[in-house]
Amino acid sequence: MFVRLPAPAQRIVTLAPNLAELAYSAGAGRHLVGVARFSDYPEAARHVTEVGDAARVELERILALRPDLVLAWKSGNQVGDIEKLERLGQAVFVTEPVRLADVPRLVRAIGALAGTGGAAERAARSFEEEVRSLRERYARARKVRVLYEVWHRPLITVSGGHMINDVIALCGGLNVFAAAPGLTPTVSLEAVVAARPEAVLGGARTGGEAELRRDWREAPVDALRTLPVFYVDPDLIQRQTPRILEGARIACAALETVRNRN
Repeated sequence: MFVRLPAPAQRIVTLAPNLAELAYSAGAGRHLVGVARFSDYPEAARHVTEVGDAARVELERILALRPDLVLAWKSGNQVGDIEKLERLGQAVFVTEPVRLADVPRLVRAIGALAGTGGAAERAARSFEEEVRSLRERYARARKVRVLYEVWHRPLITVSGGHMINDVIALCGGLNVFAAAPGLTPTVSLEAVVAARPEAVLGGARTGGEAELRRDWREAPVDALRTLPVFYVDPDLIQRQTPRILEGARIACAALETVRNRN
């Protein structure tokens, strides 16, 4: 949903960590007066006033900051919170990035709203050029069947409608649950065995890489214990920002490792 402003936004509030990152990428970081909890990148975002988290924002604090633009996340923020802000006269730009192509599109949109179009265009083009480079590099590579693990108990993965599916395809991989319903379906270990993945990518664990690898080595199903498992920092692949290409490079290298084993 696009909004029209009488002048470029000078006071911006972002209601999710990925939106703060997108604002900085668009050259609008200096205009941020409020961010959601866990907005930790870049470092400057840590020093901006917090206004709650993605699930529940603090409306009074937002109003006290007198923003002329609020960036909201359609599926991450409460619909009621967004509607209240709009009823109170706030200009709210509601976003829902689901494909890799949405990242440069939103960078350009934020740049247009903040009057930082030049910086936004440079960042957007850089992103698009790297996507093009990775796509060309792996276009003829052998397809590797991939399970992406969002969470482990229950086991949550991604479908073909998720941006991570785009990352897997970019690297010449095949998401084994691309046809599953919803964005982040829950699957059983039996379903994983039937899907025949050749590798596991994941990272959203408190114990990090060591715990990820240990859990799969100790899987209760024999066929899963020998799967190659690769850790990707969730901030680099699960946030819909330009940094997702850092996660993509790690994922692509992992799939190359699998190809080279055969």
